[in-house]
Amino acid sequence: MLLSGGNPQIPKGYGDAPVQAYIAAMPGWKREVGKRLDALIERSVPGVRKAVKWNSPFYGTEDDSWFLSFHCLAKYVKVTFFRGASLRPAPPVESKYPQVRYAHVPEDGAFDEAQFAGWVRQASRLPGERM
Repeated sequence: MLLSGGNPQIPKGYGDAPVQAYIAAMPGWKREVGKRLDALIERSVPGVRKAVKWNSPFYGTEDDSWFLSFHCLAKYVKVTFFRGASLRPAPPVESKYPQVRYAHVPEDGAFDEAQFAGWVRQASRLPGERM
């Protein structure tokens, strides 16, 4: 089942299996974006912890402490860096929360993978968001 914007509805769970179920349920072009994001995160942070919460995959370095999440919207996949304002350079999209920054991956799937991997490595070294 898909929620608004084409976001998959996946039960809460910890580990790679629920994240892979989320990615498999991503509609159309978003599935390939999800696969690329997941692979880049895994390569950038060996041993990364994963979970699905609130119908979104989360990535962290400790249990219940997260540095990144992503979510499907109608026209893009929104990547949330919970301490994104501390990243250099900061991801481009501001949030109403001062520490949070976003990167959007559009339908054409274009994004700077090297820059993204750099943000992921930086974010993984910052204190995670407890959720």
